[in-house]
Amino acid sequence: MTATPGPPPVGETGGAGSPEAPGAVPVLADATAEPVRRFWAVRRIPAGLLAAVVLGGAGLLLYDVAAVRADHPAMAWRRELADALATRPLDSTWVVVGAAVAVVLGVWLLVLAVTPGLRAVLPMRREHADVRAGLDREVAALTLRDRAMEVSGVQSVQARVGRSKAVVRAVSHFRALDEVRADIEAVLATGIDELGLAHPPALTVRVARPRKKG
Repeated sequence: MTATPGPPPVGETGGAGSPEAPGAVPVLADATAEPVRRFWAVRRIPAGLLAAVVLGGAGLLLYDVAAVRADHPAMAWRRELADALATRPLDSTWVVVGAAVAVVLGVWLLVLAVTPGLRAVLPMRREHADVRAGLDREVAALTLRDRAMEVSGVQSVQARVGRSKAVVRAVSHFRALDEVRADIEAVLATGIDELGLAHPPALTVRVARPRKKG
């Protein structure tokens, strides 16, 4: 996606944007109209790692149990682990460290399970019940920066767009700062509306003079 005053539709079939464009989010079909919610991350890497660890541990344990049932000696690691669990006190350093690691991993997995993720994608308004679209934060910030650069007297602009706030810092080399700030706020208010975000961020504009060199 390119930064233009009016951002093209993101991921809509037949629209100007394409799924391969930077910042684009693929269209997700939806059977019914629902309140606009954030996009949820798939989180393939944590899920894959957890599945691999569980699968490997369960397979190794089942193999050892089957070997014992077939009158073979248990693996050394399982005998040592059983002896350690039976004889090591609960206040042992290794027991406390292992328990702390297990708790941290468990909390991390719970957080991943109940949080959406994809913080870089801002959900857009739903014009159609069966289409969802999102806009990348960097693309939104670039669009607002380009809009602010069109204001007379603006030398440079830095823009940052979050979930609830858009902060724009501009440098003006002529004109009164209050006038420049008012013009930027007016231009960006329209620009934010044209982004089509489901939850438009609150706008904060700061304007300053260029720093003197030397």
